[in-house]
Amino acid sequence: MSFYRDYFSDTLILIILCSRSPCFSCDISGSCIINSCVVGFCPSLSLNFMLLEGRGDVCFSFCKCHFSNGMEQVRFLARYTYNAQEDVHLDSDVGEFTAVTELGRPDAESWNLQKDFMEQKRAKVDTVCRSNYWGIGSFTRQQRVAPTVTVYPAKTQPLQHHNLLVCSVNGFYPGHIEVRWFRNSQEEEAEVVSTGLIPNGDWTFQTMVMLETVPQSGEVYTCHVEHPSRTSPLTVEWSEKLLGEEI
Repeated sequence: MSFYRDYFSDTLILIILCSRSPCFSCDISGSCIINSCVVGFCPSLSLNFMLLEGRGDVCFSFCKCHFSNGMEQVRFLARYTYNAQEDVHLDSDVGEFTAVTELGRPDAESWNLQKDFMEQKRAKVDTVCRSNYWGIGSFTRQQRVAPTVTVYPAKTQPLQHHNLLVCSVNGFYPGHIEVRWFRNSQEEEAEVVSTGLIPNGDWTFQTMVMLETVPQSGEVYTCHVEHPSRTSPLTVEWSEKLLGEEI
């Protein structure tokens, strides 16, 4: 059993290998887990479950749990493939299997007619998604990556000209962060704009918070950042001295 991060899909995977037949019989259920199947977890916006199986021909099942606003809206998705071709998928919002290819049509039609089987599949929203949400969430809540902060003017020009001071905050996790601007120790709120939270694609985030101002001689601007990864705020200053170095 091992963990790894898939930086292309923002997925943390817990892997347990297994081999089982017939094709597609290995699913996320108690029996499957006891027999050691591949299970993957994505603890941010979704949980991903991967199942590998087969003898000879290759069967693959990939399942996802999508969460919106915590567990207010939960969606279970499952894709079933045979030799790298997706044949059937299940969407809990639809409530039944859908054939993607002609090869998958008999399976989809057969499974949809099995009442007990379909009830079990529809219950995956609870037995797989909701049941794993808090456990995986507690793991990710322990992860902390501190931000790096850079302050610079959008335009390189003399003092007493309208400018935009940019506070670039990058590479932090989790996404909760507070960025404020101060001028001579007084907080600026009226002329502040933000890009909002932007995912980097590797679990971390970035944001830019900008202050519209006309810098004056003697003024010191400070970007003040608070994040769960730090026990104290991170502050970066900008002043006419730095402007002189940039010019």
